[in-house]
Amino acid sequence: MSKVCQITGKKVMHGNNVSHSNKKTRRTFDPNLKIKKFYVPEWDEWVVLKVSAAGLRTIDKKGIYQALMDASEKGNLQRW
Repeated sequence: MSKVCQITGKKVMHGNNVSHSNKKTRRTFDPNLKIKKFYVPEWDEWVVLKVSAAGLRTIDKKGIYQALMDASEKGNLQRW
């Protein structure tokens, strides 16, 4: 399973752990993903999405239907 938000497109970033001695080792920054089920009244069905915390805020702001349409235009959703 990929670690990508289906609404915002956030994905894994790479960077460094930096110790007190300034020694650097590679690490990953994972997005804060949750698997949530949403009801879409326009389609009269439930949709299961993998969304980040920022994606949940986007859904609260725009509504689930508009968030799905915007995500599909950007290419974040493969199903629609």
